[in-house]
Amino acid sequence: MMVAKDRFWERIPLKELNEKQWESICDGCCQCCAHKLQDDDTDELYKTNVVCQYLDTDECQCTVYPKRHQYVPDCIKVTPENAGNLPWMPDTCGYRLLAQGEPLPEWHPLETGDQHSAKKAGIAVTGKVISEADIEEEDMEDYIVDDDYFNAD
Repeated sequence: MMVAKDRFWERIPLKELNEKQWESICDGCCQCCAHKLQDDDTDELYKTNVVCQYLDTDECQCTVYPKRHQYVPDCIKVTPENAGNLPWMPDTCGYRLLAQGEPLPEWHPLETGDQHSAKKAGIAVTGKVISEADIEEEDMEDYIVDDDYFNAD
């Protein structure tokens, strides 16, 4: 495994990263692909263990990534402008951490050189979720999980 020698994320502002650099900030945990529910009265967010039907949970990759907004119009694009302000992003998210001036976790793929390091660290959704295609939408509340559900075991 080759760890990145050019620690670009430590010296280049997020807004100046090229597309390849930006995409590499994603640790591949896919927690952002899990549905969240919001209480209409309190605005409180609740995590579920239900993921988008287009997520390959074994590989932790979107199967329609280049066209994901065509298939899922409300899929939110993470940008340098919003990365630090998306309350549903996990605390371990590389985008969120860097946007808030924090370092990447030691298990992050850019630190380890291993694209599967989030899975190995127990942070990825693999083995912890079901596809939205396998449930009825009105049953989504039955799949609410604790805030630390996706954290390492």
